[in-house]
Formats: sequence, structure tokens, C-alpha cells
Amino acid sequence: MQFGKDKVLRLLIIDDSVEAAEGIVSGLRNNGIAVRPTRPESEDALAAQMGTQPPDLVLASPDATTVPLDKLMQHVDASGKDLPVLILHDTIDDARLLEAREIGARGVLLRGHMAHLHDTIRAEWADLEARRALRRLESQVRETERRCDALIESSRDPIAYVHEGMHIRANSAYLEMFGFDSFDEIEGMSLLDMIAPSHVDGFKQLLKQMSKGEPVAPRHEIEARTMDGNSFPAVMEFTNASYEGEACQQVVLRKQEFDPELAREVEELRQRDQATGMLNRATFLRTLEDAVADAAQNATHYAFLLIEPDHYARLLQDIGLDAADELVAAFAERLRTVLGEDETVARFAEHQFAVLRRGSDHRGTVELAEAVRKAFADSVLEAGSRSLTATVSIGGVQIGQKIASVSSVLGKASQGLQSTIGVGGNRAEIFDPGAVDRAEEERVQAWVARIRAALDGDRFVLHYQPLISLHGDGQELYNGYVRMQGDPGELVQPLTFLQIAEEHGLLWEIDRWVVGRAIAVIGERLRAGKRTTLIVKISEVSLQDDSLVHHIIEQLAQHGAEGSLLVLQLPESKVFTHLKAAQTFQQAVAKMGVRLGLEQFGSGLNSFQLLSHFDAAFLKLDRSFMDDLAANAEHQAGIREIAAKASEAGKQTIAEYVQDAGSMTVLFGAGVDYAQGHFLAAAGPEMDYDFQ
Repeated sequence: MQFGKDKVLRLLIIDDSVEAAEGIVSGLRNNGIAVRPTRPESEDALAAQMGTQPPDLVLASPDATTVPLDKLMQHVDASGKDLPVLILHDTIDDARLLEAREIGARGVLLRGHMAHLHDTIRAEWADLEARRALRRLESQVRETERRCDALIESSRDPIAYVHEGMHIRANSAYLEMFGFDSFDEIEGMSLLDMIAPSHVDGFKQLLKQMSKGEPVAPRHEIEARTMDGNSFPAVMEFTNASYEGEACQQVVLRKQEFDPELAREVEELRQRDQATGMLNRATFLRTLEDAVADAAQNATHYAFLLIEPDHYARLLQDIGLDAADELVAAFAERLRTVLGEDETVARFAEHQFAVLRRGSDHRGTVELAEAVRKAFADSVLEAGSRSLTATVSIGGVQIGQKIASVSSVLGKASQGLQSTIGVGGNRAEIFDPGAVDRAEEERVQAWVARIRAALDGDRFVLHYQPLISLHGDGQELYNGYVRMQGDPGELVQPLTFLQIAEEHGLLWEIDRWVVGRAIAVIGERLRAGKRTTLIVKISEVSLQDDSLVHHIIEQLAQHGAEGSLLVLQLPESKVFTHLKAAQTFQQAVAKMGVRLGLEQFGSGLNSFQLLSHFDAAFLKLDRSFMDDLAANAEHQAGIREIAAKASEAGKQTIAEYVQDAGSMTVLFGAGVDYAQGHFLAAAGPEMDYDFQ
């Protein structure tokens, strides 16, 4: 489960102390969990909250008077929802643990031990999501089984399900083909009874292979026999399936109405990619599904690789668009030189290839990937009359019981492929569920080295997004966003590298580069006769000492820039948890006219309380307010309240991620000062927006 990225934890806190509740929320956010907190101050407020948007988790103080614990548990029980309650205590003993269980709470948290609190919340949230996913899956499976059963019964193709060679299900078309009136006549009958005597021995061997879980060809030509003894040429197609929870084989049987040799040729053409002669995506996916099912049921192992040429667009430009098929065919031919009969290979996408090898352990999978990589890196590629130097990126998965899901296999392989492309290509990244830590460490170290090289080589750039005044003040105001330069023409987005930079102590250096570059741009604009205010984000690590303050002083003097045109932006939650350092920093930069802003504003339990301790010139609304803003009355009310209070306090407000004209209307009516978002103007390398 991904915490703090695609998931937001809706957390309900029952505690008389706002400061204590805010401390918990800030601690969770600092620990990488995105939180949307609420704190009802009465039983009626709790009931309203439970009725509109129920939380994911409840943290409750047993001594709370706003909502007593017994009343809370009554509301939770009455809701009928899967809503975990965790009790906050300063100390834990047997009596408190037993009491929590007796009232129906999921557990007890140590209030003063943040690591225990974070780990327990993560575990409970993960368990909750797992239970929700299981319920959704069970519902989907029931619905899918119902629909599949109806489709199978109505199908004109004769279809049966067999388990250990015996019929356990057959549709009407199947019964009709063999002369049965009802399934009762065929239930438990061996599939061998449907085979002509001349084909029985070979078919027995096929059934033995399937019973052992060995892979078999999906299509078999046989002589079938009706119960009247009449034989006819037929084709049986086998697919791994399950019926009422039992692993089995689905059998589709078709009469052969034309030349068998021609049928084989047509089937072969249907399964092949015409440009490369390799299997096509659809055929390969069926093979992959069988491999994943085999790994889940029989603990077998497979190697799976996704392979993609590096800088394909550039190669295609060099060779010409009309030679695209020649280029792909050349890659396919080179790939064949390192693959043997044990590997299944396919053209998986336009310029992407897939390889599957049975019985490969992690070492074998790594060796296979390296052999493929070297085959391209160590020699020239011949594409028609052109000779090219080309390398490949490879994302692989070690398929086993721990990742026995086609979607997981494809997802991890694609993630590994993109990661190798992101760090320069000409390498392979293999995901092995049994060696996740090792693989992740190698990936992270590659990124650390790349970030370090970018810092040393000045390979960062700023992109600028204009902030549009909703009330026509006309000043030039931009938000600067950092990007890292990769290969020529490639820009690495901040979400890809900032977290790794933070974990490895590189964030403060990126902050220095961003601030220095922003000041240089402000100076350049001033010399060109333009007064441009620039907002850039810094992190809380830059608050820990005065090095950034001295850097700002030096850069302002060097570039002849005005400090009043620079706004440094910090997340509200980080300022709250580093308040003293933020105050000291704010006082120091204010001497140069530099202003500070708060982003993610309104995400805390009492955001305006922070402003009594920290002087922020700009308040950027938390992006959650922008979700379906035009139709969400709750978000509209929240924005109006923040804008009104900010105006009274002399603070300017900014709404980012504006998505449509309806949102603009709401923001204008609410009194928000500035708006930004792709709907208005995308971030780019130039400052060319017309503010007039």
C-alpha cells in the first residue's frame, strides 16, 4: 500500500487538546502519511461527520469530554461500518489493553511514543484497506462468476470444465454436440470418453501433463466421438480456470470444417506479429497468465523481462519514419541471437519486447537480462542499409508465489523499465520479491549518484507557472518549480528525485540551488525593466542553521536583486513542527525584504492559530480543496472561510491546481487573490505570460 501518495487518511481525533491533536497530525505528515483530519467538538458534530463522510480511523482520548468514549463507541457501533478505533494512553498496562478490547477498540496507542503511534496507525490503515479490497474483490468475483456463467451457457461454442479429467460443468452447446439432454448425464464422466479410440493414448499423456501442472499447448487437434459412436475431427483449446473455487481446465471444442493444415497456418498467423515474426501481445499475455498461475499453484519460477530501446525517438529520427518496421525488426533479430528454445519472446508494444523463461531463479534472470543488454551494447545494429549504435533498458520480474498476479508482474516490470530509463538506460533492473531490499538499495543508490552529479554539474532548471490575479492587480507573479536535467531533452520531475534527496541529506543543497537561481532570474528581469515576484519552495532542513540566510545575502548582492521580489514557501505542517526554527529564519530574511508563504494551508486542525506565531505573506490553499470544487459545497465553504480570515489578517491567498471555469467562478466569489493551474497556464521554461 502506498502511503501519502495516492492515498489520504481520513482521521477523526477525539481529544480535548487542539495542540495535542495537531501534534499527532503533523507527526503523521512528517512520517509520509497524507492526513485529512477532523476533530468534532460535540456529540452532534460527531454524528454529522459520521453521516456525511465517515473517517478511516478514529484516535480517541479516554478522558475526552467533548465526546465521551462510551458515546463514541455507540456511534461507531450504530454506523455499521468497519471503523477501527484506537485509544490514546500515556502508558499501557494489562487493564487498559483488556478494557480497549472489551469496548470494541482495535488497540491502544502510546501518546508520547510517536514511532509506536505511526507504526500502529500504518498497520491498522493497511489492514483496513486490505479488508475493504477483499470485500470489493469478493463482490466483483461473485458478479463476474454470475456473468461468466450466463455467457458460457448462452455461448454457441461448446464449452466444458474438467477437473482431473472429469467433467464438472458443460454448456448446452457442448451437450448438444455429444448428444446429451442434460448435464446430469455427463457429470463426472471422463473427457477420455469423448475421444475416438485412435487418439486415446496421446490424449491420456496430455491429461497427465495437465494434472502435474506442466504447460501444454493451448490447442490440440483430435478425433472426437459422440455417444452414438460417430467420430468427427475437432480442435480442443485448453485454458487454466477455476470453478467454484477449484482449479480446473476450461475446454472449448470446435469441429474442423476445413483443411487442418490450413487451420494451423491461420492460427500461427493469428498469434504472430507480422513485422518481427515474434508472438504478438495477446498471445504472449495468455502464456504469461499460464506462467503466473503455474507459479502460484506449483511454486515454480519464471523470468520475465520487458525490453525497450533507449532513445527510440532519436533512433527513428536518424533512420527515418518510413523505416520504423526495419528498425523494430532489427531489434527483434538481435534479441533472437541471445535467446534459445527455453525462452518465449514477443513484440509487446510498438517498440517494446517481452521475454519469458521457465525455471529461472533470480541469478538466472539477472544473467539473462545482462546477456540481452550486452548483445545490444557491445555491437552495431544493422537496420536495413543503416548501421546504428543502440542500447536497451530492461525491467524484469522474478515470478514466484510472492508475486503470482499478472497485473503485479506487469506493473513491477514496467516500473523497473521506467526506472532504468530514468537513470540513463543501458541497464537492467530486476524485481525479486525475495530480495526487495537489495534491489531497492541498488535503485536508490543509482538515483543518489545521479542527483549528486546534477548538483555538481549544475543540471537543474526552473520552470515557471504564472499566478493570475482574480482582482486585476496586474503584477508579474510566478511560481518556480525545480526540474532535474537527464539525457538531452529529458526533464526528471521532482516527485521522482526529491524524496530520495531528502532521505540522503541532499535536499538542503537543492534548496540552495533553487533560491540562488530564483534570485538570479529576479535580477535578470530587473535589468530588463520587469519587476517579477518569484515564489519558490524550500524545505524544513534549510531552517536548521543560517547557511541559507547567508547564501541569500550573497546572491542578492551578486545579482543586484531586490529581496522583496522573492517569496520562500514552506508547507504549513513543517512550519508547525519546526516553529522556533521557522520564526528565527523568517526574522533573518525579513531584514532583506524576503517574504515567506505557507503552502498546503487549511490542512491542519487550526491553521489560523499558526499565523499568530508565524508571519506568512501568502497562504496557498491545500490542493484537496480543489477536488470537484464547482460541485462540492463543503470545499466552497472552507475556501470562503479561509479567504475571509486571510483578508482580515492582511494575508493574500493562492489557489493552485485550478481545473475548470467553474472553479474560477467559485474562487472569484470567495475572494481568493490568485489562481494557478494548467487550466490557466502550464509551467514552462519561459516567463512569457501577458499579465495585462
